[in-house]
Amino acid sequence: MKILVISGSPHKSGSTALLTENFIAGAEEAGHEVCRFDASFKSIHPCMGCERCHKTGDGCVFKDDMEELRPEVLNSDAIVFVSPVYYFGMNAQLAAAIDRFYAFNDKLMTQDKKAALITAFADDEEDACSGLVKTYQLTLRYMGWEDRGIVAAQGCSNADDVLQSSYPTQAYRLGKNF
Repeated sequence: MKILVISGSPHKSGSTALLTENFIAGAEEAGHEVCRFDASFKSIHPCMGCERCHKTGDGCVFKDDMEELRPEVLNSDAIVFVSPVYYFGMNAQLAAAIDRFYAFNDKLMTQDKKAALITAFADDEEDACSGLVKTYQLTLRYMGWEDRGIVAAQGCSNADDVLQSSYPTQAYRLGKNF
């Protein structure tokens, strides 16, 4: 299976980066091919809803790093979304990439994909990530994709917090059992 991991984390050594590495290790050990796209270190303009992508058939008006991500999204069997929780939802870097799926929604909605969500957040309250989880669930429902799991690292504001928890093992198992 070809798995695309789209990370919105702006911290190369942060909590979600650590969880992502564990997920990838498990997935690769299980024999999956994994491609990682770090949206925070790419140039992705936000969707403007200009409709050029649908009116002309020439794709998005922006020729940015979505040109690299688009074929990976279309050619993957599964997509894993990774985001820290910022104000109870996904961060802007990941949201910008997902919003740009709009240009090729018609193709995506005909594909049977699997998906997962990996997140970390400092709050000790489980519902602090409920906005992100709900957005993820609604996106999958809209696309018709299958949910394969969620790792939500509660109370983990940094990599040390994650290392002192069971969340790396959970992320590894999610990848291993994908």
